[in-house]
Amino acid sequence: MYSRFFSLFGGLAALTLVTSAPAFAPQAEAASRDQVFFQSVAGVWKGPGEIVAGKYKGTKFSCNLTGSSSPDGDTGIKLDGTCRVGVFQQPMSAVITQSGRGYTGKFLDGAEGKGLDIVSGSVSGDKVVMGINRAKLNGAMVASLRGENKMNITISVKVEDQMVPVIGLSLDRDLDSIAVGAIKE
Repeated sequence: MYSRFFSLFGGLAALTLVTSAPAFAPQAEAASRDQVFFQSVAGVWKGPGEIVAGKYKGTKFSCNLTGSSSPDGDTGIKLDGTCRVGVFQQPMSAVITQSGRGYTGKFLDGAEGKGLDIVSGSVSGDKVVMGINRAKLNGAMVASLRGENKMNITISVKVEDQMVPVIGLSLDRDLDSIAVGAIKE
């Protein structure tokens, strides 16, 4: 029962971290705004979430996710981590890269496997929107920042002509995992 749920949920949960980050810009001004946005995701994020609609409504979960620069140096991000529901744990992985004016990518092994495809996306200030697809499932992920180290994420799917929220997630930057330098005596 949870295996199929984790396949879909895993891709959706991974999507949340990959596309949401603080929009501060300590990098060189030459970098694009989107590139700075994705670079700022680097680090460890964790937090709880809940399925808010559908067959698994009310299911609570938690995620530990790490974002790093796109492996090819492109604008985008690589993600690894896990999400857990009770004793069940699902590995998470994703790669998202800029393609023209939008974004493409895969969560887990993409829509042809057990994951999702990213088919579009845009960054605007402290909010990001990504289009997701798997077979006949179309939807969107919206991540909104709540300060430098917090974000709220909503994943919605299209039902007829309406977007219906199905997953809500709240992530905090894991400040305990940030290296602050060597301490000398």
